[in-house]
Amino acid sequence: MNNYNSEEKQILLKIADEAIKFGLEKHRVLPIKLEDYPEKLRINGASFVTLEINKQLRGCIGTLEAYQPLIQDVAQNAYSAAFDDPRFLPLTAEEYSKLAIHISILSQPTQMSFTSEEDLLKQICPGIDGLILSDCGCRGTFLPSVWESLPQPESFLQHLKLKAGLPEDHWSKTLKVERYTVEMVE
Repeated sequence: MNNYNSEEKQILLKIADEAIKFGLEKHRVLPIKLEDYPEKLRINGASFVTLEINKQLRGCIGTLEAYQPLIQDVAQNAYSAAFDDPRFLPLTAEEYSKLAIHISILSQPTQMSFTSEEDLLKQICPGIDGLILSDCGCRGTFLPSVWESLPQPESFLQHLKLKAGLPEDHWSKTLKVERYTVEMVE
């Protein structure tokens, strides 16, 4: 995983903020001129942008796989978290002034191998692992920050199954779980 220096992190936060401001004014995603940014931010990267107001979730959208330059991914996800998260109405100008922006830069997900749910639970690293769970055409992810509200591996996994659209007690031989870590930018 790339470690980003404080200048690169500030640029990412600034672009997320500018993308939201631009979205409020122009109702579209901020265009990015890649040549204006450091090379490290032009490398393909996957990110999630989480928006909060008074420590309450106000939007969270991201990508699990790196398919576009990180700087572009952050701008797109910031816009989408503010205006396209189906759990919330589009962000208003009044809300914008109270917004806290958090960016999670994801490592490449790696497939986990396990023989049972008990085996899987033993391998999960609370507070560190983000998980992608998929089975039966359903898929869901929890960022490592979700451990703050679901600190027990059993509960974390049950809620992730529910988020993916599966019953909390779901288990099958085709269940797939990938893990990743994040570098936080706040």
